[in-house]
Amino acid sequence: MVKSTYVLDLESADALGRLARDWRVSKSEVLRRVLKNAVSCPAPDRVALFRQMQKAAGVSSAKANRWVAAVRAERRAGAPRPEGTRR
Repeated sequence: MVKSTYVLDLESADALGRLARDWRVSKSEVLRRVLKNAVSCPAPDRVALFRQMQKAAGVSSAKANRWVAAVRAERRAGAPRPEGTRR
């Protein structure tokens, strides 16, 4: 075992304490479990998940690109321009 010191914000310290009480283990054990889980479960490919959602909703790439262009145009039209800026 390695003994270490870390600084946590109050919210994280409270969460750590709650988990330790709920799981009836030490705070160190909570940290070990959380770290082990984080390492064993890699982050999902967010772009791939987004594409799966588009496909399930029946949204083609072309349709999604048109929607993005429309939203950008709408935002530009409604956004105030900084002084001295020309288009």
